Amino acid sequence: MTAPLTPRNNQPPEEPQNPWAAPAAGRGAAADPGALPSHGRTPARAYFEDPEHVREVREAAVIALAVAVSGVLLGVLWPWLAPHVPLIADTKSIYLKNTEGEESIGADGTFVLLALGFGVLSAAVVFLFRRRGGIPLVVALTAGGLLGAVLAWHVGVWLGPTENVIAHAKQVGTGVTFDSPLRLEAKGALLAWPVAAMLAQLALTGLFGPRDPEPEAMEWPGNPPQDPPNPH
Repeated sequence: MTAPLTPRNNQPPEEPQNPWAAPAAGRGAAADPGALPSHGRTPARAYFEDPEHVREVREAAVIALAVAVSGVLLGVLWPWLAPHVPLIADTKSIYLKNTEGEESIGADGTFVLLALGFGVLSAAVVFLFRRRGGIPLVVALTAGGLLGAVLAWHVGVWLGPTENVIAHAKQVGTGVTFDSPLRLEAKGALLAWPVAAMLAQLALTGLFGPRDPEPEAMEWPGNPPQDPPNPH
């Protein structure tokens, strides 16, 4: 008779391992030195821990604020250059003096042209001081341009003719022509500044920005460098 095989130290025999099964929780995690811990840094946190990236974000915030504040100048120029809609009043009502006039469209067009110019100018000034570009800079120009356009819209309406048309008509008297309040009928004109600034910045960076160095040619092992051909 053959005595049954008894494991050493009275331990149960090991179960056969399946080579296709996933590694155990304890051994697999310890065996992989490249595994990241669950409490590792997120990409956003790693981005803001880089001093260079933090400096870029700070510069972008300053640029966005400066561009937005420059919208006050656009708000001053708009009511000065835009055509005004003439009104006239009688004893009962207030009418358009020229029913076929295009002054209201001209006010929107003037705002768009000024906003486009401010967008290109702001992008050019920023590019002169910072040629490297980058996503934070483009976002700053776009956000600052939008805020500047909104600020210019409100400043222009405030500096333009009074919005109390009835009181204005009573003040000037019957049969006297006066200007209607300045209005921005097409609200899409507010996008002219940010779009122009973004496109101008991308164009300037692509044409005149610094170029990345070209990668060096790789030499494969086993291939000795070839001598230049002998013209003789």
